[in-house]
Amino acid sequence: MRKIRNLAVVGIAATALLTLSACNSGSPDGTDGGGAPEADVEEEVTLEGSATYDAMVERGGPVIGVKEDQPNLGYLDATTNERSGFDIEIARWIAGSLGFEEGDIEYEPIASANREQALVNGDVDYYVGTYSITDQRKEQIDFAGPYFVTGQGFLVGADSEMTEVSGVEDFNGMTVCSATGSTPIQNIKENFPEIETEEYDLYSACVDDLLNGKVDAVTTDAAILIGYAAQYPDEVKVLDGLFTEERYGVGIPKGDAALQEHINTLFTDGGDTWQEIFDATLGQSGIEVEQPAVDPVE
Repeated sequence: MRKIRNLAVVGIAATALLTLSACNSGSPDGTDGGGAPEADVEEEVTLEGSATYDAMVERGGPVIGVKEDQPNLGYLDATTNERSGFDIEIARWIAGSLGFEEGDIEYEPIASANREQALVNGDVDYYVGTYSITDQRKEQIDFAGPYFVTGQGFLVGADSEMTEVSGVEDFNGMTVCSATGSTPIQNIKENFPEIETEEYDLYSACVDDLLNGKVDAVTTDAAILIGYAAQYPDEVKVLDGLFTEERYGVGIPKGDAALQEHINTLFTDGGDTWQEIFDATLGQSGIEVEQPAVDPVE
């Protein structure tokens, strides 16, 4: 069993996340660099008062909502059928802390727009997939974390005349694509009516449109865009600048305070493991960040 030392974890400013010199680096094929630590599986776990945990035990394992089209975050290799990325490793870490092995886990890909309903319906036990903590979402579900902080960025073609952005309004008159239900596309639709928008269930469809010249830019969290920039280093680039702060949390069913406390304690006490996971996944792109402190329970 790996010994985990307590570390003082600090918040991260969103502006510290994106370093342009690192955007087009990473592994040659744009997928994860490998070497993520194998999740320790705890024995004799007890988690009183968590109906979600009780359901996992009765089923024999957790059902985890994930993304599978985001390199270095949540990615499914169609050839090997293996999942990898920062979010996937976080999900496995949580499962191991609850006493479940990798073979016990059932992964369920859920589109951004359907995440809250999947948790409300009990289709998944928890969700780990670039899931920004917002007050609106907390009306239906709860969050553990945050375990990562990023911000809204823009991905454009490598030959685009756009070299930097001083404000989102710089895209007025252009077409910007993002995933339906994502906070970045909601921000644009609500606050920048002169920007045309295109929406899909998957970010990869937006990237395809960008590569084919059908849209002028893709917008979402910079962490996601970095993964695509590493995948297509000669064809796309991430513009400098972040325009929101997005705090990634683990989505859990509303009212499951025991599970929320368990995951928050894992994040607070597991700084070494968090860093190992980051270094083996998102850290392969060259960015350097610090683990954020978890939110106090309201």
